[in-house]
Amino acid sequence: MQAFQKNSEIFNLLSEGVSEGIIVVNTKQIIVATNSSAGRMFGYEKGELLGKPLDTLIPRRFHGHHGHHVEDFIDKSERRQMGRGRDLHGVRKNGEEFPVEAGLNPFKLYNETYVMALVIDITERKIKERELSHWAKIFDESLNEIYVFDANTLHFVNVNKEAQRNMGYKLEEFKAMKPLDIKPNMDAPQFQLLIEPLLKGKRDKVKFETEHQRKDGSVYPVEVHLQLSTFGENEVIVAIILDITERKNYTEKLEKKVQERTKQLTEALAKEKELNELKTRFLSLVSHEFKTPLSSILTSITLLAKYTESHQQEKRDKHVETIKNKVRYLDTILTDFLSVERLDSGKVNYKIETFPLSKIVNEVVYGANMLLKAGQTIQYPENIDDIFIRFDEKTLELALSNLIHNAIKYSPEDTTISLAVSRVKDTILINVIDCGIGIPEEDQKHIFNRYFRAENALLNQGTGIGLNIAKQHLENLGATIEFTSEENKGSIFTIVIPLENVN
Repeated sequence: MQAFQKNSEIFNLLSEGVSEGIIVVNTKQIIVATNSSAGRMFGYEKGELLGKPLDTLIPRRFHGHHGHHVEDFIDKSERRQMGRGRDLHGVRKNGEEFPVEAGLNPFKLYNETYVMALVIDITERKIKERELSHWAKIFDESLNEIYVFDANTLHFVNVNKEAQRNMGYKLEEFKAMKPLDIKPNMDAPQFQLLIEPLLKGKRDKVKFETEHQRKDGSVYPVEVHLQLSTFGENEVIVAIILDITERKNYTEKLEKKVQERTKQLTEALAKEKELNELKTRFLSLVSHEFKTPLSSILTSITLLAKYTESHQQEKRDKHVETIKNKVRYLDTILTDFLSVERLDSGKVNYKIETFPLSKIVNEVVYGANMLLKAGQTIQYPENIDDIFIRFDEKTLELALSNLIHNAIKYSPEDTTISLAVSRVKDTILINVIDCGIGIPEEDQKHIFNRYFRAENALLNQGTGIGLNIAKQHLENLGATIEFTSEENKGSIFTIVIPLENVN
């Protein structure tokens, strides 16, 4: 450091006129001299860096390796570029990092070894490199074909990956070709006429349609966009190519679209017709289902008025029971209709609880016993006391009641309706088995449709919405209903509940 102090005037005279930063360190990597450019570059006042370790100007994350590199350089005493093949960074006094380029020069003064570093701030260069890299990436990765060709020789200068992929030529092959080599339906005068307005500055852009021919000989229609640009010192023309095969096939696609729309309209009209038929069937069903019990209620009320004597109490009780049953039936129908409305509007609220399966089975069987025909019985399932379900109680009760009531309704007298519960793989199955009229095979695919009733069930009371409601509620909770049936032999309806709902 003393050697430089003795010769500071000479060093200052030589270094202050240099725009690059100059930093001199001794063998201990202590800074012994700097010029003004280095101070400005790193944000230090004149003389402020003297005596500081070189690591002061190097980001902390590089400290571990940097010292060894400098020592190795001093040992070899050779002039070279610092950090060859790597990005170098300096750090300013305020902690800001910036990219640098540094050349190292060893020298001796008064028998002491020093290293002079010539440092250049390359921030602007790095920014431009990133911008160039960014635009090069956009060019190369564009999904459109992009060609660059010399405005004078017309030879291709560059072609992006999409053009190479689509055309089947490699970049080296393209560089030996001209645009006319891929335009089978265009000659040189025609092409020259197209690019002339660009070359003379009369137009900023030229657009036209033609055909391109791939290496394999296949031809496809394109829309070409040409613009004049520069590549180094040469004028080039940039061509962006759009494949317009789809546009050329527009008429065909339009006709296909019209056919599709016509088909959709036809299907929509058929659906509307089906809905109208469904509405008519529903109104007829409601009319019938309400009229019959209301007529029975009216008749019973009329007859009640005639039985005024005390000895006629039995007859009065009979008609009162009839009225109760009919009102209960009407209440069931209205409940079903309200349930349909809530399902359609998404206003259903479920209450998930854990409860014993036997609780629901007992309640449903108790209520169903009052509906049994003469000689009918319900066989209770075995071994269900230890089964607990995590489910919505009302949903399970609704579904099981519907299945048992249907079994009673569509089974003859002196028959048994059986309930069976079993575990199969990852589900629990609740089976309702009857020996009733069964479901005709052609009607089975519609059995869960709203308002649908099988042909052999039309003489029995019913709205045709019970199974639909039960299935929708169960499916909302991850369960469902399945069935097998044979006409005149009976049916087996099964509620399937995933084991994740079972304890």
